Amino acid sequence: MIYLSAMVIAVPLAVRFGLGSVLGYLIAGIAIGPVLGLVGSETADLQHYAEFGVVLMLFLIGLELDPKGLWEMRRKLIGLGGAQVVITTAVLAAGAMAIGLALPLAVAIGMTLALSSTAIVLKTLNEKALMPTPGGRSAFSVLLTQDIAVIPFLALLPLLATEATRVSFAPDGSIQRHAGEEAHHTMSLVEGLPAWGVTLVTLGAVAAVILAGRYLSTPLFRLIHMTRLREMYTAVALVIVVAIAVLMLVVGLSPALGAFVAGVVLANSEFRHELEANIEPFKGLLLGLFFITVGAGVDFGTLLANPFLIVGLTLAVMLLKGLVLLGIALVFRLKGGDRWLFTLGLAQAGEFGFVLVAFGAQQLVFPDRVGEILLLVIALSMLLTPLSFIASDYLRKRMADPAGETPEPDEIDDTAPIIIAGIGRFGQVVMRMVQASGFRTVVLDSDLSTIQLMRRFGFKGFFGDPTRPELLAAAGLETARVLVVAVDDRKAAVDLVRYARKMRPDMSITARAQDRLHVYELYEAGADHIVREMFDSSLRAARYVLEDMGLSDYEAHELEIAFYRHDRQNLRELAELWKPGVPIAENAAYVERARELNNSLETALVSQLDEMVEGDPQDREPRRSSGDAGALRGTMGRDSPAPRRPGGRES
Repeated sequence: MIYLSAMVIAVPLAVRFGLGSVLGYLIAGIAIGPVLGLVGSETADLQHYAEFGVVLMLFLIGLELDPKGLWEMRRKLIGLGGAQVVITTAVLAAGAMAIGLALPLAVAIGMTLALSSTAIVLKTLNEKALMPTPGGRSAFSVLLTQDIAVIPFLALLPLLATEATRVSFAPDGSIQRHAGEEAHHTMSLVEGLPAWGVTLVTLGAVAAVILAGRYLSTPLFRLIHMTRLREMYTAVALVIVVAIAVLMLVVGLSPALGAFVAGVVLANSEFRHELEANIEPFKGLLLGLFFITVGAGVDFGTLLANPFLIVGLTLAVMLLKGLVLLGIALVFRLKGGDRWLFTLGLAQAGEFGFVLVAFGAQQLVFPDRVGEILLLVIALSMLLTPLSFIASDYLRKRMADPAGETPEPDEIDDTAPIIIAGIGRFGQVVMRMVQASGFRTVVLDSDLSTIQLMRRFGFKGFFGDPTRPELLAAAGLETARVLVVAVDDRKAAVDLVRYARKMRPDMSITARAQDRLHVYELYEAGADHIVREMFDSSLRAARYVLEDMGLSDYEAHELEIAFYRHDRQNLRELAELWKPGVPIAENAAYVERARELNNSLETALVSQLDEMVEGDPQDREPRRSSGDAGALRGTMGRDSPAPRRPGGRES
């Protein structure tokens, strides 16, 4: 109850003042722990349960990736992530040796502090809608590599336990060497096994997770689906994650990594979205509880006894990590604000550091005093992370080029059967209706502010020029079924339709036109369905005028349909006479036919009205009041769609 009360008070205040929810959780933990002393020894026990939030988060991250997507990330995983892990470990180990620590202990400290906080960074990136940016995607690649690196780190730590490395810090900050105590043993399936046995058991556990996810999950969830009990999805999803976490623990692997592997295996499952929806609330609650326990577990006694040492070590670790990250960002050509997001966002130590410190203490790698200081350095660096994100935001704004330098496009990591190019007032309505109908879309737009606004309202979109072939390819042009072209630039729209038609003759292309001339250009480029952006609304307005002039709702409705049909047919005829590059006024055949069609349209509408007036009133539809009901009937009461190209649908 104390934890929940602190969460309810501190988190909204932190978000309100722009500090982010993570810092709110940490402040709440500090308040109820070291400051007020409302919690005691149960904090450490509670943290074990709270760490399950990290496991759930990695499981959900895995669900967002498929093996193909993971393979496509291999260059960043090996390049960005591998460079960060190796170089940071080496630099921090060198720093530890510089203050008098032996090589094995220094390497263990380097490995522990090289890992960043997956929980804090990913949560903050998602809150700030920065995940799709180049900096966000690069940070994610590094975090993913770090999570994978936990396995070899756990395997290497026992090899670093030697008598020569058993040292600690005296209260005055000096280093003293001493002999260690016997290690504590925990229940494990690999304890006492030879090296080859440990390897076989470990590989067997990973293979079991993959095979079970591949062959057993679908029949299981289909059986649950037949029960039509929604709560069963939640229960089974949690049981799956808990079982995987326990299995990974008893074979000496990271539970979070095991959950991530399971998520990747289930990423292509037909029940993926159901799993996400049922686990998401538990993930958020447990992650919040995890951050609170981190704050509550800060040992201010040790901190106050050696304030300059611990604070200095924390700042030194973040500085060294930041310098390494900045160098990597320069090598991999991250620019501007993305460079600072990458550098400052990953400069802290992470929650897996707590796991390595605990495991290292059991293996007599870290003496008690060193372990306490490492835990404080990790916790303090995590406390400073939200502030580093604030600094990153400030630098991103300060470094924005007033001359209007085009930002780097987002790295597109998603494909869908529907691609929407352009998300202005026209594209937004299309996207909302299509997504509300249960279809997935990939949204591209060259206006960064529009994309950022979309993300704040929970819609996923990617920044970049939709006419660029590489971005269209990344969005899935080769496999998509429908392309919606709603970009503002009329020439760009025509170029995009022409390119898409060339690459995908079988794709359905719906394009927005600004006027009649634009309709002809899009028709010539190969669009299947062409929609004039103001046409439907103009028809509705004209119908309201007719109703206000005394026509019944039925009469105005029939005239609207008649006008629509005749205008569409006229447009098709004129499209055949239109010549690219020739002004319409100089196209004699076009002008003459347009005049003829306009006269025939007027005659047709007058005839239609006369027939309705002279007809039997009992054969008519009953009158209805004007307004939205009539407007809805008018817009829906159209004839059947025209055949696909040639002669596609225009409105």
